[in-house]
Amino acid sequence: MKSLICNQPFEIQYIDSPKPTIEKDEVLLKIKAVGICGTDIHAYTGNQPFFSYPRILGHEICGLVEAVGDDCSPELLQQFVVVIPAIACGECAPCKEGKTNCCDTISLYGVHQDGGFQDYLAVKASNVIPVPSSIDPAAASLVECFAIGAHANRRAESKENENILVVGAGPIGLGTAAVALANKANVVLADVSAERRAHAEKVLGIQTLNPMDENYLDLLSRAFNGSLACTVMDATGNKASMTNSVNLIRHGGKIVFIGLYIGDLQLDDPTFHKKETTLIASRNATFEDFVRVIDLFESKEISESIMVNQEFDFDTIGLDYENNVVKNKTLVKGIIRFN
Repeated sequence: MKSLICNQPFEIQYIDSPKPTIEKDEVLLKIKAVGICGTDIHAYTGNQPFFSYPRILGHEICGLVEAVGDDCSPELLQQFVVVIPAIACGECAPCKEGKTNCCDTISLYGVHQDGGFQDYLAVKASNVIPVPSSIDPAAASLVECFAIGAHANRRAESKENENILVVGAGPIGLGTAAVALANKANVVLADVSAERRAHAEKVLGIQTLNPMDENYLDLLSRAFNGSLACTVMDATGNKASMTNSVNLIRHGGKIVFIGLYIGDLQLDDPTFHKKETTLIASRNATFEDFVRVIDLFESKEISESIMVNQEFDFDTIGLDYENNVVKNKTLVKGIIRFN
């Protein structure tokens, strides 16, 4: 079979590799579509933490089950499935509490072990979820990305008529905003990029703001009928943006950090205390979040058009990965389709 392997930063190539054999608790997937994540860009440029080379990238995966291990349900055969990329141990305290997304020894397909940039992949049966035939494989490959936003909304307990500001109009921010809208919240999205704001307005039909506008706070208050946000969900991973979050919430509000900043953050403590701020981190996603997103796809409350603006073919994307993906300034979210 064909695999696209990142040997080291700035070096990616196609190789012929043996078709995987499966363990008794695994299924064999014929890969049908893989979403391109920021992780797949950062790994290529050498800026992905906790990463080792060589590595086959790709963790937003939809595939067709072609074989099942002895301990797996035969009903999975010939099912289209999505992959929960985070492999949890099931034994640590977080796992036993259902927090498999923050397992003590978590490992991810496409990050800590080989992922979906190849024709076939062996995956633990416990990490796949069947998807209805009504959902196109390319759309299904986005379930993981939307699930990050679904988990953030679950952490925030977002609800009907709640005023929510999502900061960052990349794929994670778009997915977070889409799930908040599905929860019937009042959503405003902020981003410094005019192009991304225009995209969000087009696909989500919501108001957007520029955080660099000198009247940002006034415009935000006006958007929420005289109040600041009840909840700010920041998907930027940007230090300045995350630090400013406490200034954007009303008294008694919440902050949810989805994006990761590698370093120390400082919040103004008098403001933090005065507002009795609730500060929450949101990491990865769990089975419940994947199921929520699949349901939203099936009910057509979300669609791939919210994120995807370019598609690629697996057989050719690796020939110029740097220009196709890494340096592609027009790319919001890309999908790789397989034959």
